[in-house]
Amino acid sequence: MSQHAEQKLTMTVVEAARLLGIGKNQAYYAVKTGQIPSIVLGGTMMVPREALLETLRNPKPNKIRA
Repeated sequence: MSQHAEQKLTMTVVEAARLLGIGKNQAYYAVKTGQIPSIVLGGTMMVPREALLETLRNPKPNKIRA
């Protein structure tokens, strides 16, 4: 089996935070605001790997803060 096929299709919000190099609270906030895509599976909030990668490839413009 290839390395890509062995990767999980989803990750927890905490795993996504580690992968992105941000804190757990920042990650949960980003999920809440829709900046990080998420789904709920079996009562657990999960981040689909491909959706996260697509978000990183094609980010939406940020609002400028004053």
